[in-house]
Amino acid sequence: MNQNNIYSFNKIDASAFKKAHQNMYNSKEIILGIQQKNTTALAKAITIIESELDKHALMAEEILTACMPISGNSIRIGITGAPGVGKSTFIEAFGNYLIQQKYKVAVLAVDPSSSLSKGSILGDKTRMETLAKNNNVFIRPSASNNSLGGISSKTYENIILCEATGFDIILIETVGVGQSEIEVYNITDFFLVLQLPNAGDELQGIKRGIIELADAIVINKADGEFINTANQSKIAFRNALQLFGCKENGWQPKTLTASALQQNGIQEVWQTIQEFVQQTKNNSSFHEKRIQQQEDLFFKRLKTEIQKQFFKQNTHNKNITQQLLRFKNKEVSLNKAIQSILSKP
Repeated sequence: MNQNNIYSFNKIDASAFKKAHQNMYNSKEIILGIQQKNTTALAKAITIIESELDKHALMAEEILTACMPISGNSIRIGITGAPGVGKSTFIEAFGNYLIQQKYKVAVLAVDPSSSLSKGSILGDKTRMETLAKNNNVFIRPSASNNSLGGISSKTYENIILCEATGFDIILIETVGVGQSEIEVYNITDFFLVLQLPNAGDELQGIKRGIIELADAIVINKADGEFINTANQSKIAFRNALQLFGCKENGWQPKTLTASALQQNGIQEVWQTIQEFVQQTKNNSSFHEKRIQQQEDLFFKRLKTEIQKQFFKQNTHNKNITQQLLRFKNKEVSLNKAIQSILSKP
């Protein structure tokens, strides 16, 4: 092949690649695919939603606008717990059980991002090999991008997309337990906290805010030599939860034990969630919570966008630099420095 032929071949190949890439991200085809319950279209949609490229912003809005009217029919379950508690193993066992009950399950697993490289391992799919092979399951790992709350900044939108694609149960696995983890509670219907069977240690290590928000605490890895310890932990947590009493929705949080490895206690966890959903739907608190979540999310995102626009428009604002310097030199209080910036256009 001579040089001209090589050039011609590369030109055609590049043109074909560009055309294929454009077709890959055609919003109308993606919307149609989602309406037809196609998980490939769902995966493409999530890629566009999570993209920070300007060219994807309009497509993202088109897709979300089409998906929102056909969303909302799932049960959204947040699953959190300290590193090493076995979240991925539990989700695989729980997901497999739900599949056996004829549900379609989506797993949105959030991996922590490096504060330096901004990279993420995104290895949750490899830790759920059996579950990932099932056609009624969709697993999507996303980077947290240093977003507080243990979830990705676009997790809510991804839930909408999964619901529009026909998934009955949405499981949101978070990056780990902490005070900021309560953000998971604000986008889910049921908040499940996993704990290790270390009697006497859990109540010291878990945050009060997490206990207050938990709809159920599951002592995982309750097998072998840890069965007795797990039962002791169950009693300790049950006593702690009873001190808080029932929630505003009338639900008394439950404490259970489970072994994801041996498939024990998984059915009881699902029965507890079903009981919760039935009770809260009967007293209308299920729907009321979702409405409140939408309102909270609206104002949170509005504040974030206002902040982004402010710094984008004031990149070279000399007043900001001056007030920062004065604050560093202890010439003005923090509040006065901020007010000085906001009072001047």
